[in-house]
Amino acid sequence: MAKTKRKFVCQQCGTVAARWQGQCEDCGEWNSIVEEAGETVFSARHDLHTGGRAITLVGLDSEVALPPRTSTGIAEFDRALGGGIVAGSATLIGGDPGIGKSTLLLQAAARIAARGLSVVYISGEEAADQVRLRAQRLGLGNAPVMLASATSVRDILTTLGEGPPPALVVIDSIQTMHSDLIEGAPGTVSQVRASSQELIKFAKQRGTAMILVGHVTKDGSIAGPRVLEHMVDTVLAFEGERSHQYRILRAIKNRFGGTDEIGVFAMVSEGLEEVANPSALFLTHRDETVTGATVFPALEGTRPVLVEIQALVVRLSSGATPRRAVVGWDSGRLAMVLAVLEARCGLSFSTCEVYLNVAGGYRLSDPAADLAVAAALVSALSEKPLPSDVVLFGEIALSSEIRPVAHAPLRLRESAKLGFNRAFIPAAAADGVKGIAVSGFRTLAQLVDQMLGRG
Repeated sequence: MAKTKRKFVCQQCGTVAARWQGQCEDCGEWNSIVEEAGETVFSARHDLHTGGRAITLVGLDSEVALPPRTSTGIAEFDRALGGGIVAGSATLIGGDPGIGKSTLLLQAAARIAARGLSVVYISGEEAADQVRLRAQRLGLGNAPVMLASATSVRDILTTLGEGPPPALVVIDSIQTMHSDLIEGAPGTVSQVRASSQELIKFAKQRGTAMILVGHVTKDGSIAGPRVLEHMVDTVLAFEGERSHQYRILRAIKNRFGGTDEIGVFAMVSEGLEEVANPSALFLTHRDETVTGATVFPALEGTRPVLVEIQALVVRLSSGATPRRAVVGWDSGRLAMVLAVLEARCGLSFSTCEVYLNVAGGYRLSDPAADLAVAAALVSALSEKPLPSDVVLFGEIALSSEIRPVAHAPLRLRESAKLGFNRAFIPAAAADGVKGIAVSGFRTLAQLVDQMLGRG
C-alpha cells in the first residue's frame, strides 16, 4: 500500500508545514496547526502529461456575450455588484456581527422571488422559524422564498440537485458548512475551503447565482483561508458602526464590474433602507460657521459623497506629550500634513493636541482629502472659521505643492447641486463648472496665507 505523506495546515493562515509545531511560523498563532490527509507517494509521482482530454483554446478577439444580470430590486445593492447578480457567479459578503448582512440578503431574496424566480435561503446559524420571524418583522412574510436550516454540504447539494436549479442560493454562513469528505470541525481552513469549492462548483455548472455570507475576524478581515476570496467572483464588505444608522456595502473584488462602487443604506425598523443621497448622512446642518470644520467631496466609484471633516486643536501648557487622535482617516497621513504645515507654512503644532474626525463614522481613503484636512487644522489652530459654503479637495505633496486629483468636475458638480457656492482646489484643475466659483492654489502656503490674512 502506498505510503501517505503527512501534512500539517495552520487553521488561521493556511500555511502548510511538514511536521506539527506549537506555533505557526507565518502568522504566529499558537495551537493552530492541524494534521490533514495528504497525497500518496504514487499520486504525487503519477504522470499528468497524458490521459486527459484536450481543451478548447480561444483568442482574446473572440466575440463573447456579456453575462446576463438579475436585478436584486435594491438599487444600492445592484450598484455595489456592478449592475446586478450574474447567473452562475459566486459572491462573498463579509461584515461584523449584527451589521445587517442577513437582513439585506433576505430583503434581496424576497424581491427576486416576488418576480417569479426560484430562490433558496440556507441558514446554518438559525432555524427556519427564526428566519421566518425576521421576514415577518421586515414585512416579507409572504415572499415565496424557500427556507432550510442545514450545515451538511452533501445534503444541501442533493436537495438543490433535485429539479430545476434555483436562480439564487444564499448560504448563511460558509463558516458553518461541513463536508463529510474532510475531517475537521466547521469553520476550519480545510472545511471552509472544501465546502466553498463544492458550492461554487454547483453554481458554475448549473448557472445558479451563489451568495456566501462570511464571518470576520477581530481585525475586520474575512475569517478562514485567504484562498476563499480568490475562489469567488465578487467580494463585498459591509462597513459601518452599529451605533450609527448608516451602512456601506463596498466591493473589494468584482470580476464582473468595478471595485470602486459602494452602496449606502440606513438601518431602520423595517430593515435596510436605500440612501439615494449619501451626503445627507455625513453633512452637519450648520446655521453658523464653526472653527475646525470643512467639507470634502469624496469620490466612491462614480458617486461623489460630501463629508464633513472636523478638527480640534488643544494647546498644552504643562509640557506634556501632545496626543494625536484620528477617527475615519489615516493617522500616518495626518502626521504628514502636520509636518508640511510646520515646515512649509510656519505653523506650530508641537505643543498642541490634535483631534481629527470624519463626521458620521465615514472612513476616508481618498488622498484628495489632504487639503480639506489641512484647512480644518489651520482653522482650529487660528480659531478662524471657513465660510460654510466652501468645499475643498486636493492632494498635498511634501514640498507643499497642491496636486490635482481625479474627477474634479464631478466633485464640483455634486457640490454645486447641494448648495455650495465656492471651492478651494488645486490651481492645475481650476477650470471650474457652472454654478460654483473656483479658487485655485498652487501651494498649501498660499491657502494658509489667505485663511490667516497674511500678506
